Amino acid sequence: MVEAFPYDTAPTYVLRDRDRIYGREFQQRVEGMGIKQVCTAPKSPWQNPYVERQIGSIRRECLDHLIILNAAHLHRIRQSYLVYYHGSRTHLSLNKDAPEGRGKEASVMGKIHAISMVGGLHHRYTRRAA
Repeated sequence: MVEAFPYDTAPTYVLRDRDRIYGREFQQRVEGMGIKQVCTAPKSPWQNPYVERQIGSIRRECLDHLIILNAAHLHRIRQSYLVYYHGSRTHLSLNKDAPEGRGKEASVMGKIHAISMVGGLHHRYTRRAA
């Protein structure tokens, strides 16, 4: 936690589950930083569905297919994935559009070309004039 929030940038609250990984040392460190802990109810993963969904998507679509070398590499991959996620990845709740929106392209615009994203793990397809 100290490395995640240097120079007094710590949040006011941290929402966490009751996993054993959050031992006494973690709790003391968080309290020392002035962060209030809010724990989910026991055996209640539905209390934080948005984070669970996002983490699941990142794992399934990105991290399960890569070997992460260090923290800087993880940061670059995560940033690249978020650009893909918001700009190109389709979402059923958005009628198969991306959060940042993608315009429809007419077939007369040319052939379909693939644009590599997330280091070639995913692609965005667009039309380019011949």
